[in-house]
Amino acid sequence: MSALEKKRVLRIDHQDLDFNFRGGPPGAAYVARALSNEISPNIGVGFARWEGAQVAWTVLYDEVIFVIEGCFELQVGVELYQVTPGQLLWIPEGTELVYGGHALFGYVVHPGNWKALHGLS
Repeated sequence: MSALEKKRVLRIDHQDLDFNFRGGPPGAAYVARALSNEISPNIGVGFARWEGAQVAWTVLYDEVIFVIEGCFELQVGVELYQVTPGQLLWIPEGTELVYGGHALFGYVVHPGNWKALHGLS
């Protein structure tokens, strides 16, 4: 990809992306990365579809989740966050959590190349 291609505005529709299975049963979770590290190593951007799956994780990046449809749930310790369309969450790096709910949502992570930085790529 040329430097000029990296600098152009992109319009991305979640319906054009390939969603990869990320968790379940119970339920299912799917994630689609919208911007590759070649476009931006600074931020990772994508969409996710949660269908009742519960996925435990400790985030290795700062994350923002914004709900498009449904109700996304985030369990952090004893606290349950229920997030609906028009709302978002900011999740700091190092947070131990469980993603859940039934929702289509977008996410942004920083840094986008977190896998390489943590030796996971």
